[in-house]
Amino acid sequence: MIKLINKLQSLLDATRSIDFLAPLALRLYLAPIFWMAGTKKLSDMESTIAWFGNPDWGLGLPYPALMAWAATLTEAGGAILLVLGLAVRWISLPLMATMVVAAVTVHLENGWLAIAEGSGPFATERTVEAVDKLALAKTILQQNGDYEWLTSSGSYVILNNGIEFAATYFIMLLALFFIGAGKYLSVYDWLYKRFRQE
Repeated sequence: MIKLINKLQSLLDATRSIDFLAPLALRLYLAPIFWMAGTKKLSDMESTIAWFGNPDWGLGLPYPALMAWAATLTEAGGAILLVLGLAVRWISLPLMATMVVAAVTVHLENGWLAIAEGSGPFATERTVEAVDKLALAKTILQQNGDYEWLTSSGSYVILNNGIEFAATYFIMLLALFFIGAGKYLSVYDWLYKRFRQE
């Protein structure tokens, strides 16, 4: 039995030769998310700054122009660095900070769930009501529209806008902060091999 366990462990250990795939997958998953978030803000900075600063319908943050530009450039620039695999540990810190700010200022009041669910440990009164409203909306669409066509691109859901996605991205960035860009398919690895080895 011990020999079998040792053999299985050896096979498992052999996968470490391709462990660069994990940080590569994290980088390539996160890059388009931050690119879209940053470039969307960048496309209308005047509105972005107003949203960052307005306490009534926005975030009510101090120094809204500075904060908006910092978040926008961090997200768009961070996406580029993630794709390149350059300064990944460095950019992970401000990207994690943007996720904390987003979670606290935008998503926290909505609870955990990103998509409303009517049951489970994270369901709230808000999400239970959303499920009822969604069921009614589907009934209306089925009675008054081409429901098959309307749902041909996917099911309808109600966005709860909780902290789930921000927390998930934060955890992925935290992993990248500790493991870095990975070997072989990152600019950092090439630069490290060229300039840091003794």
